[in-house]
Parts: sequence; structure tokens; C-alpha cells
Amino acid sequence: MKSSGAFERDLTQLLPRLRRFAHGLSRSPADADDLTQATIERALRARDQWEPGTRLDSWLYRIMRNLWIDTVRARTRKERYEAPEEEARLIGEDPRGAIDAGLELQRAMAAMERLPDEQREVVALILVEGFGYREASEMLGLPIGTVSSRLVRGRIALLAMLSGVSDG
Repeated sequence: MKSSGAFERDLTQLLPRLRRFAHGLSRSPADADDLTQATIERALRARDQWEPGTRLDSWLYRIMRNLWIDTVRARTRKERYEAPEEEARLIGEDPRGAIDAGLELQRAMAAMERLPDEQREVVALILVEGFGYREASEMLGLPIGTVSSRLVRGRIALLAMLSGVSDG
């Protein structure tokens, strides 16, 4: 069994990757931070459920994805009855202020945000995080063929959006 210190060290080393995946799912820096924190909290509370010898990152990605699904469902129910609080806070803000050096990254992230959820999560796992098709298939609970076809459709859509800036 992995010692508590080793588990926490490995968990800490995965934080940047978890944060990127959270942003890929949520499309919001604030939501990504909240999702990452909730994932870490859940993993620490459930550390006895993780099986040593299995991939910690895969286990954490499954936790994060399940938390995100729960969050989206809760928001959907809430949005039926309440107006979004964020709209008032965003009035007058220019989100491009500090992103001069990252214009290409911003374009790619914006294109990724326009992908359907199913394609975006596969693209985030395989192209951004570097997981293999089999690993992504296991994490998402999908057949490998479904993962492959979603990735192909996601790549084609991203390439079209990034190369066709003036198309329209």
C-alpha cells in the first residue's frame, strides 16, 4: 500500500494536469479552480478507495468528470429559476487585458470551447493531456471506437475553426 506521503506527493504532482482538464471541461478559470479543489478534496477523503498499482491520474480524472457532470446538472436545475449572477459582474470587463502573448492559445481554447461536450472531453484527454485512446475510453466509460470517432470529429472541427478565421 502506498504511504500517505507518497499519495499526497503524487496528487500534488498531478495538480497542473488536473487544472488543465478542469478548464477543458468547464471553460472557465474560476470553475476550473473550484472543480480542481473539489476533486482533490474528494480524492483525499476517498483515498482508501484508490487501488495502489492502478493509475492515480485516471482515478482522479474520473472523479473530476463525475463532479463536473453533477455540477452541470445542478446548474441546469438552478438556471430554470434564477438569472446568472456572473452577468452583472462581467459588465465592463475586457477579458483580453492580460493575454497579449497568448493570442494563439486563446484562439485554440475558444475553438475548443465551441466543440460539443462529447468531443471536447475526448480532445482534452487525448490531445491536451496526452492519454491514449484506451485510457480515455476507460476514463469516460466509452467504447474505443466511440472515443476514436469523437476525436476525429473534434480534430476536424478544431482545424476548420482555426484555419477558417475569415470564413463565414
